[in-house]
Amino acid sequence: MRILIIGGTRFVGRHITEAALAAGHEVSLIHRGKTGPDLFPEAEHLLADRDADLSILSGRRWDATIDVSAYLPSQVTHLAGALATDQYVFVSTVAVYDPKTPNFTEDAPLAEFDGPVTEEVTGKSYGPLKVLCERAAVDAFGSATLIVRPTYVIGPYDYTGRFTYWVNRIARGGEVLAPGNPDDLVQVIDGRDMASWMIAMIEKKAPGTFHAVSPTSSFTFGDMLEAIVAEVGPPGTTLTWVGQDFLLAEGETGRSLPLWSQGGNGSATNTANPAAAYAAGLSPRPLGTSIREIRDADASFSTDTTITPDREADLLSRWGAQQ
Repeated sequence: MRILIIGGTRFVGRHITEAALAAGHEVSLIHRGKTGPDLFPEAEHLLADRDADLSILSGRRWDATIDVSAYLPSQVTHLAGALATDQYVFVSTVAVYDPKTPNFTEDAPLAEFDGPVTEEVTGKSYGPLKVLCERAAVDAFGSATLIVRPTYVIGPYDYTGRFTYWVNRIARGGEVLAPGNPDDLVQVIDGRDMASWMIAMIEKKAPGTFHAVSPTSSFTFGDMLEAIVAEVGPPGTTLTWVGQDFLLAEGETGRSLPLWSQGGNGSATNTANPAAAYAAGLSPRPLGTSIREIRDADASFSTDTTITPDREADLLSRWGAQQ
């Protein structure tokens, strides 16, 4: 098959490209050349800005197009005006749902703007904008459209460092600050498993909307951190659960302590029912395998947005003094 990937050199797109090439497909990547210009020499690289001139696509047709980088409906319609493809695949998000009830399926109510539609992507507008992107995709590309709604994507090359932070922090051992409530729910999906499944879906020309999530809807933040301890934590590693009110008063957020739901906000997002995707062939690897492989690939990963060791130690000390 001839597959066009919008992006294809960064994290999720990179894993999709690897999966498509491994399956023997002819792959074209459209990107600006700023990330991974030397990756995938066996693929065709089309250098262009998706928000500007897309005439580079003129006169060509692909069997499938995978879009991992659209956040605005105008980006979808702009691409549709320049693109000829038999199937369009849109990587969306479980943030499209509202209200969120436990174990929700793909037909749950979707988030809508409660005022004027904005094209500024914020925490509040992100979900409703992705809803509009999905609708624009179906309007432009029809019933063959495949929509994939993941939750937190994990795996090597994750530039956000959200899950990778916990793997590397726990691998250092000692007393680990665990934020908030260990019973908050969480779901993740290894980007490599999602990628290989998506390629298998387009090989079958399978349309529809699917949750790409793992594990099932009863997995907790505590379960996740304990699983990481079991895989990479040195002997003597402990988790100290620090209260949400204390952390919020100290100015900590889900950015400095990644994947923390900040008092439960958004925890219901992590209860998506994956049955439809599993029935369609999605088969996530065990979380422990992902943890070990992420550690092996990204042991040196660092970010200036997460909590520093000194800050963590200070918070642990002051929290302990209050107990």
